[in-house]
Amino acid sequence: MSELVHAVDALLSRPRLLPPPEVRASLRKADGLTQEEVAVAFGVTRVAFQRWEAGTAQPRRRHLEAYLHLLKGWAAKHPEAAQGFGEVS
Repeated sequence: MSELVHAVDALLSRPRLLPPPEVRASLRKADGLTQEEVAVAFGVTRVAFQRWEAGTAQPRRRHLEAYLHLLKGWAAKHPEAAQGFGEVS
């Protein structure tokens, strides 16, 4: 039973889902950044970042947590662009 509880705990601790793709792009644009600038900061190609933003690919765990943190930061700065993101904490 303990293994099962640990497996469930691991699922519960996963990062929150990303906002819809259109909100991701809106937040980036509201902050005045290009896909290339964000990709460089994450150490990925612009194409890889474009896929994250479009929702056709999911960032790996280390990037996912950082990308979610970035999106939350943008949402706090630009609440008008964050509609559809849900609660920003």
